Amino acid sequence: MAKLVRIYEENPNEREIDKVVEVLKKGGLIIYPTDTVYGIGCDITNSKAMEKVAKIKGVKLEKANFSFICYDLSNLSDYVKQIDTATYKILKKALPGPYTFILPGNNNLPKAFKNKKTVGIRIPNSNIIRELVKKLGNPIVSTSIYDEDDLIEYTTDPELIFEKWENKVDIVIDGGFGGNIPSTIIDLSDEEVVIIRKGKGSLDFL
Repeated sequence: MAKLVRIYEENPNEREIDKVVEVLKKGGLIIYPTDTVYGIGCDITNSKAMEKVAKIKGVKLEKANFSFICYDLSNLSDYVKQIDTATYKILKKALPGPYTFILPGNNNLPKAFKNKKTVGIRIPNSNIIRELVKKLGNPIVSTSIYDEDDLIEYTTDPELIFEKWENKVDIVIDGGFGGNIPSTIIDLSDEEVVIIRKGKGSLDFL
């Protein structure tokens, strides 16, 4: 049975953040606000927790397109191959923001993703999730609870999210109403910049 925890975006309560981090360290699943839609995620170092998220999404973990939420660009080298200056400049202009960047993965990717050539990186403009990542000390594996075929109210209202998900996750963070436009996905893993999905955010930085 999940707990509904209220955390304010403007000034996240450190004690509440610590409680959520404890749950993540024990392999728990959380639902949290971002700068786009609410997401569901877990500690990247916990393969059992990642299996649970994949199961909820109805995919095999090896085939799951999860993104990694990082605190800032200094986390990149943990999972991403060295990138060129032009790519770095794009990331620097856009982040934190409502974008998922597909980048070439390196050999440190979690075991389940060893066969993947690329990784999706997110640094949302959201204090709550970034504080969680900072306190946890490593990225959070993330996927949105957004359902593209069936955009319904529960994806934006934390109390409705809680009602729907309380038996599947350990904590639902109420950070206020979420958005219903997903992140823009941009592939920078090759020489050519490819927009995979146009979601929230302008593309002026490209």
